[in-house]
Amino acid sequence: MRILLVEDEENIRKVVKLNLEMDDYEVITTDNGKDAMKYFQEQHFDLIILDIMLPEISGLQICEQIRLTDTETPIIFLTAKDSPPDRVAGLKKGADDYLAKPFNLEELQLRIKKLISRSQKTPKLDIEYYEFGKNKVNFSTFEAKGINGDITLTKKEAMLLKLLIERKNEVVSRQQILQFVWGYDVYPSTRTIDNFILSFRKYFEENPKEPQFFKSVRGIGYKFLEQ
Repeated sequence: MRILLVEDEENIRKVVKLNLEMDDYEVITTDNGKDAMKYFQEQHFDLIILDIMLPEISGLQICEQIRLTDTETPIIFLTAKDSPPDRVAGLKKGADDYLAKPFNLEELQLRIKKLISRSQKTPKLDIEYYEFGKNKVNFSTFEAKGINGDITLTKKEAMLLKLLIERKNEVVSRQQILQFVWGYDVYPSTRTIDNFILSFRKYFEENPKEPQFFKSVRGIGYKFLEQ
């Protein structure tokens, strides 16, 4: 499990990092909002801890930006701003929890454990054979029949296609796709996913330029549509 800790007070950052590492978390730290956004865009995290008062980009702004493309990764505010309006503002921006400084380390660890446990919902991808439109896919053999004939899918193509089908009619974010299909700590370019979707459209769409099944959701990800 990987945690991004964004905290500009060095002492707090070191103590929290040390204690979370003792709980077997991998902890990536930064003291500013600019690097926090860079890390979020390039890597996968199971939870994010944010201070509000940060250099360059505030924790509230970071939370708001993250929630534009990722509604599932748990976010905890860890901050000295403890008035009721501050708490409401943090939760409205999309945070899952809010802990005021000074805080109890054991309480923070328990809240982290509960949020991560709640968020770990792996899709149940038990489909072996699927038909849509004029297309047929065998996920056991990676063989498919598309618009222009027979196709042999790569393993990652099959995993991505299976994920989209399992979540049909739902938006699947690029980050969710990268986490599930690639499983890297540091992902390849999100352009890689775009190229996979382009391939699916060539394989399975009557008109790839006006896709019926594989739809883009601008700034978020993709969805597989089927009535």
